[in-house]
Amino acid sequence: MEEALNSTIDPACLQEPPLAIDVIKQLDVFEFWLYSMFTFMSCMSLLLYLEQCVYIYKKLPYPKKTTIMWINGAAPVIATMACFGMWIPRAVMLTDMTSNCYFAVVVYKVLVLMIEEFGGSSVFLERFSGKTFRINTGPCCCCCPCLPRVPLSRRLLFWLKLGALQYAILKTVLSILAIILWTNGNFDLSDLEITGTAIWINPFIGILTITSLWPVAIVFMNTNIFLRSLKIVPKYAMYQLVLVLSQLQTSIINILALDGTIACAPPFSSQARGSMLSQQMMIMEMFIITLVNRFLYRRIYDSLPSEAHDNDHNDKAALQAALVEHDV
Repeated sequence: MEEALNSTIDPACLQEPPLAIDVIKQLDVFEFWLYSMFTFMSCMSLLLYLEQCVYIYKKLPYPKKTTIMWINGAAPVIATMACFGMWIPRAVMLTDMTSNCYFAVVVYKVLVLMIEEFGGSSVFLERFSGKTFRINTGPCCCCCPCLPRVPLSRRLLFWLKLGALQYAILKTVLSILAIILWTNGNFDLSDLEITGTAIWINPFIGILTITSLWPVAIVFMNTNIFLRSLKIVPKYAMYQLVLVLSQLQTSIINILALDGTIACAPPFSSQARGSMLSQQMMIMEMFIITLVNRFLYRRIYDSLPSEAHDNDHNDKAALQAALVEHDV
């Protein structure tokens, strides 16, 4: 029975991903233009980013400009790596890990950007000294409203930065380790046995990811009201969208490919075809995000109002609310 079943499976569905030359040879006219369109999108994303870097370098002060360059580079870098993975299927693991390592740094840079918008760590601490931060935010403690508010201190700010920075460091270290094991045949994403290395490394990376997203969410939820004039909400939304598309979407497609839901299409196995579809979707999505980020970051903002201005604004709002309540 098993022999009869195996005889109906194309041998290409059980092989490694094809070489780049094999991918090019099997392209028809429609697929050739499709691949060309995706390549054009990734190249345009990279060119727009480089032009944006020139603008940011000339218009913004240090160190804010380097932070914004890092954040703006997430979508173009992911699109470029996805283009390489589309044309060279056997390099998908390297391209995906490169994109993920870059985005791990971006997670930390988003936290740094919100602090730098207030003038740096010292000004940030002075502005929020004596105030408390709510920590019941996602992705860790959004369902724990009973958690007490924590007063902001230099130690708390240090732990928030460290919580985001650890992902950038450990993600890179674990990615290098995974590549080394992969070259030796010890790391395979399809190997879900308890003795496999992937089943141990990937969940640990997931824990690191959640741990790093929490400090960023804490700072955003407690400071976004002061940064509305700097368009921090759509900027944060774009960062979250890149996170979902590059991490969650790719994981879902890989699971569907491992399960056989994504059919084999020689010379692509199910897993290789799932990776190809993921790369193509990623190029389109990152191209759109690059255009949106260009609109959000390509502008010069006035400096933030002082803390006294914020206090006056809050007092006026409280007085107006009291008058409305009295009238009622």
